[in-house]
Amino acid sequence: MDLMKAFTEKYKKAEPPKVNIGDTVRVHLRVKEGNRERIQVFEGTVIAKKHGGIEESFTVRRISYGIGVEKVFPLHAPSVEKVEVVRKGKVRRAKLYYLRDRVGKAAKVKEAL
Repeated sequence: MDLMKAFTEKYKKAEPPKVNIGDTVRVHLRVKEGNRERIQVFEGTVIAKKHGGIEESFTVRRISYGIGVEKVFPLHAPSVEKVEVVRKGKVRRAKLYYLRDRVGKAAKVKEAL
């Protein structure tokens, strides 16, 4: 078990981003297209966090042109450049899957003061 722990520690980020459920975040993702590389930004609400350790991931949801788009980002992936928190959300659930059924202002999360 120590061998597995030593292997995963090597690939973990030194300072993983602090993301909580309900936060509105801006995820900067490194995208490779051919021989060029660019940074793509995905902004939305964190609706879920899963697992722990090296395989920890979080799901971000946003509405794009009237269609709900969700992306799952691995927390320790080298392609995730940085995660900046735009605003803190006040929620009482660990998973916000109920936001999928809501539209408009009902799909908003209150801001934590």
